[in-house]
Amino acid sequence: MKPVETVMRTAPVIPVLVVEDVAYARPIAEALVAGGLPVLEVTLRTAVALDAIAEMKKVDGAIVGAGTVVDIAGLESAIAAGAEFIVSPGLTDTLGRAVVGKGISFLPGVANAGDIMRGLDLGLSHFKFFPAEANGGLSALKSLIGPFGQCKFCPTGGIKQETAGDWLAVPEILCVGGSWLVGKGAPDLAAIEAAARAAAALKT
Repeated sequence: MKPVETVMRTAPVIPVLVVEDVAYARPIAEALVAGGLPVLEVTLRTAVALDAIAEMKKVDGAIVGAGTVVDIAGLESAIAAGAEFIVSPGLTDTLGRAVVGKGISFLPGVANAGDIMRGLDLGLSHFKFFPAEANGGLSALKSLIGPFGQCKFCPTGGIKQETAGDWLAVPEILCVGGSWLVGKGAPDLAAIEAAARAAAALKT
């Protein structure tokens, strides 16, 4: 299992994916990986999400994780589907202890100092700042980095290609989560690969 920091440093953007049709899963993953974004977060927001994880894992070079994991049942299902890392929108002691006990890479969502301190108590130091823009944006995260400079972050929520570079310029921000790369409906694979190339070029 890759350490969470290794996952975060693999590419500057982690695509946040809502897969509605499992038939699209592998082609989307192939396009993203070809464009230079191998770390893929499949959110557990659809009925086919777990099957999508299994399909995307068949793509050479893909590192596939599960997002929107909010409870133990979701954690167990994601691991059974082959998820290589776990992302949650928030952090509870119950979920945190369970994920730590599994030894799987974990990016729990934090929004304030109390969330980060809860994570530190669990031995965690890598977090998803969520929802990034709605939660005060880059200035808010910079304020949190002040007392928590030992932590590393992946802000997610409202970030776009045009603004991602500003976030990535901060040393404690290792990557950002991006939902702009893949639209709804039948995927335009050429457009997805082009968007991935542009995102992958944000930080070299």
